[in-house]
Amino acid sequence: MKREQNESTIQIHPIMEQSFAVIDREIGAHNWSDAEYAIIRRVIHTTADFEFKHLISFSPKAIHAGIAALRCGVPIVTDVSMVKQGVIGLVTKTFNNPLISAVEQVSTALPGKTRTETGILQCYEKYPHAIYVIGNAPTALLALCDRITTTSILPALAIGAPVGFISVLESKAALAQTPVHQIRVESRKGGSAVAAAILNALIMLALQK
Repeated sequence: MKREQNESTIQIHPIMEQSFAVIDREIGAHNWSDAEYAIIRRVIHTTADFEFKHLISFSPKAIHAGIAALRCGVPIVTDVSMVKQGVIGLVTKTFNNPLISAVEQVSTALPGKTRTETGILQCYEKYPHAIYVIGNAPTALLALCDRITTTSILPALAIGAPVGFISVLESKAALAQTPVHQIRVESRKGGSAVAAAILNALIMLALQK
């Protein structure tokens, strides 16, 4: 009932609709599914970077798994606060999943680890079945991938979109080797805004009947 009520309140701004129309014209014919294209288009809209049409990879059934998890109210764990802030508006207006920023959960990092890495590991102990959205810290994604190899409980979905030069490619390659449902941004590109755009697009897809 709540989803049906909220669905009618979520409207796309006219400027966003116009921007989507521009993207549609420039993309032209393509072979993505409607759901895949909705995510790719949202990322391009966020970044104004058409290279992302070559960079976003979907594992089989990743979108379906993400939608099902959102509808079931599973927690969403982000690596940093910027990703959390990028999705909190839509999350609270729709399915209202618990939303946790890993870095906000810790004040002191474990020896040899970053705060974000430490936060991800602590969150995994509490919410192993959550949706994990990594848009900034490759160390957090590497920690998540390493933890996944030691447990039978997998995240509902992992969005791997860290950005930068150190350990970024390695973290995405590690994610690709795991059995978890995943959406990855290949290459050094990504970032908090990109990760948030992917999740926001999934939320909009989950609202569709």
